[in-house]
Amino acid sequence: MTYPSARLLILGRSGQLARALVTAAQEHRGAVHSAGRREADLSRPGEAARLITAWRPDAVINAAAWTAVDDAETHEGKALRINAQGAGEAAQAAARMGARFIHVSTDYVFGAAPGAPYAEDAEPAPLSAYGRTKLAGERAVMDAHPHAAIVRAAGVFSGAGADFPSAMWRLAETRAEIGVVNDQLTGPTYAGDLAARLIALALNPDAHGIFHCASGPQLSWAAFAEACFDLAREAGLPSAHVNPIPTSQFPRPARRPADARLASTRLEAAAGLPAPDWRAGLGRALDVWRASR
Repeated sequence: MTYPSARLLILGRSGQLARALVTAAQEHRGAVHSAGRREADLSRPGEAARLITAWRPDAVINAAAWTAVDDAETHEGKALRINAQGAGEAAQAAARMGARFIHVSTDYVFGAAPGAPYAEDAEPAPLSAYGRTKLAGERAVMDAHPHAAIVRAAGVFSGAGADFPSAMWRLAETRAEIGVVNDQLTGPTYAGDLAARLIALALNPDAHGIFHCASGPQLSWAAFAEACFDLAREAGLPSAHVNPIPTSQFPRPARRPADARLASTRLEAAAGLPAPDWRAGLGRALDVWRASR
């Protein structure tokens, strides 16, 4: 698909997705601005709205969020301020300006295991404070901007931060065996693949409502860890043996969805891009990881 150039404002600057959005937007013909906390801190009422009003974008992509899943259990109010109230205020400002609004959400809005990938109209049932605040954010955004697009993403990784592959490769430098849960299913998604689809949605005036973005093939976290180490081994880097364990042996403050697979056919049609394959993205993430060592 080809869309006209537009002024794109990205809320978020230092996170892995925000950085991927800036990289992906380099191919876009219009003006692009990425705003970090100094310009648009969603924890401070009115700040993002003022920037949106001043910059007058054609589209806003909200990649800013409280993403510390376990910390949200004891700081739910702070997470709610950023993930819901701040997001809603930004969406409201975009609506006043006549700008499109693309909001990034998460598979953590779901909880029960469906036995099949979740469709966009599946009933949310979050198990954690993080999931509750992100679901509240979805509702705040849609209330403020009925033509907004909500994109739920799963297992985002880039090789340049605290993402899952980076953690595995880092642990392999000092450990020969690593326990990874094998009873949680996901569809890990390379940040660059997600960024390309978010920009495509931002430039498509007909795309609104809820979309899912998850790569295939979908699998357990233990199987994904094995793929990370297989790739590292081929590259001559340290790898580790994966010991598959049940979630009960790896307790965390926040409960994770047992089956977080997402069906993303709606996004394929709206973005004009096929569902991504995480295996290609994992290779790119490893290149980023190696360059950072």
